[in-house]
Amino acid sequence: MCGFTGWIDWTEDLTKQSITLEKMTATLANRGPDASGTWISPHCALGHRRLSVIDPANGAQPMVRTSEDDTYVLVYNGELYNAPELKRELEGRDRHFTTTCDTEVLLVSYMEWGPSCVEKFNGIFAFALWDSREQQLFIARDRLGVKPFFFAKQLGRFVFGSEPKSLLAHPAVKPEVGPEGLAEIFIVGPARTPGVGVYRDLSELKPGQCAIVNRSGMKVSAYWELRSNPHTESVEETAKTVGDLLKDTVERQLVSDVPLCTLLSGGLDSSALTSLAVNYYNESGQGNVHTFSVDYVDNDKNFKAHAFQPNADAPWIERMSSHLGTIHHSMVFDTPELVASLREAMLARDMPGMADVDSSLLLFCREIKKEATVAISGEAADEIFGGYPWFHREEALNAGTFPWSLAAGMRADLLSQDVAAWIRPLEYIKDRYSDAIAEVPHLDGEDEATRKMRQMSYLNITRFMPTLLDRKDRMSMAVGLEVRVPYCDHRLVEYVYNIPWEIKIAGDREKGILRKALEGVLPHDVLYRKKSPYPKTHNPNYLNAVRGQVLEIINEGTSPLLSLINVKKIRELAESEAASSNLPWFGQLMSGPQLFAWLLQVDMWLREYKVVIR
Repeated sequence: MCGFTGWIDWTEDLTKQSITLEKMTATLANRGPDASGTWISPHCALGHRRLSVIDPANGAQPMVRTSEDDTYVLVYNGELYNAPELKRELEGRDRHFTTTCDTEVLLVSYMEWGPSCVEKFNGIFAFALWDSREQQLFIARDRLGVKPFFFAKQLGRFVFGSEPKSLLAHPAVKPEVGPEGLAEIFIVGPARTPGVGVYRDLSELKPGQCAIVNRSGMKVSAYWELRSNPHTESVEETAKTVGDLLKDTVERQLVSDVPLCTLLSGGLDSSALTSLAVNYYNESGQGNVHTFSVDYVDNDKNFKAHAFQPNADAPWIERMSSHLGTIHHSMVFDTPELVASLREAMLARDMPGMADVDSSLLLFCREIKKEATVAISGEAADEIFGGYPWFHREEALNAGTFPWSLAAGMRADLLSQDVAAWIRPLEYIKDRYSDAIAEVPHLDGEDEATRKMRQMSYLNITRFMPTLLDRKDRMSMAVGLEVRVPYCDHRLVEYVYNIPWEIKIAGDREKGILRKALEGVLPHDVLYRKKSPYPKTHNPNYLNAVRGQVLEIINEGTSPLLSLINVKKIRELAESEAASSNLPWFGQLMSGPQLFAWLLQVDMWLREYKVVIR
């Protein structure tokens, strides 16, 4: 994976702006620690940082190719998993290649097919491609939004990059936040509304979108979106199709010229990917698969089962590693590390995030990076197959809001009166929910129960899943680790989205059709283990540490955070029993301790980015 940045400017000569381009590119050094490159013309400047995965000796970016009187220049972040097939097809059309990397396949695909090339890609990607003859920039993002693309559209200027920090390094892009940005942080966050970049000038190219930027402006189009189609296969046929798609997807994503591993939690999703990887390595004679897991000091003593986390992972990780014969690496972190890394996790996102859920992943990825450059991870299976508890609870299905954020009233009460009156948090979240529901593509004749489950699936894929994909991208790329997410293969998503709910829960179990598809791949006890999410610390020392720091900020009285929050309510919460409870603040993992850690991240963000609220 990599990071890129740049800008188009029709009003000045960019060949005089090399220092600015270098500064913007340098902000992405962690995303691409292996190489750096820039390219400048009078109206287009492109910068790139490279993490070498395929054909390390070649494939430097920006990649430049010429054809007759035209010059094409590409900066790209991602992987094309069908690059070999595309390359063969292009060679059949008399196109020639000088490398074995997918970057050149993408560039030559554009030269052959123009903007429609994106419809042929299977992979995770974001890229910007300058066409000198047409004097236009073509940009695109993968179908599920695994890879990021931020931009700032200004008069005569278009600034873009893989992360907000690269745009904020441009003198024309300021760290300003208005009422929409505050509402995103305080009532939607750590999720984000698709397309919204939080900072006043920033937007994000939505998943499945591409655009052409030229002197006339920016023309955006959607080349992919979720569609509702009838499903005609039986349970057995459906299970076979799911199994075949997943196997093909995993095998495509195991291609790498650098060390590769899998993340193993002992749950259904990661165990399935690891098992498929082991089978493929055995068949191809590639040796043992390395697996990695994360845990926390004293979690075995402090863990208490509840609805969102019914059992601990450690015994199941050992079970699967032993069963598959993997070379396993277990990482264990302590409270001081988690607290200290909250700042680095915030810097990776350029805004407050999922608190220690982020910082623990960042620490985990840093340790993995010592042994591997590419990791396979089980993100997105719960959103796609309906694994979360809120898929199965009437109160969540009928809540009339995002089911992972049922405490909107409590969250609104934590804001100062002035801020609440300005951003209208409850109206904002209600409008964003209405917007999302209005997008859902229904089939004619659907009954109410079917409509409700389709809505829930759509919300999870388009609103909750991006939160976890953002987390995975920023935390892994902050340490130069590429993480691949096979469950986000668009073919699998398209197919599973249209499986009727009664088939998805085959055997009356959450993700039942996935379990059925994996019969014979996983041991029976692992196959039917109750879902448990990404592990977090249950150590009371963590709550005490973050709560204490928040109270210090309040008592000190100088933080810019204090004008945004209801200080009295925060203090009361910090001093109450509710602080240590399973407070339903956001999703499955963010409860009382994470609320205080998140407030610390907001404070750090406001100070370090010198955020201007206006």
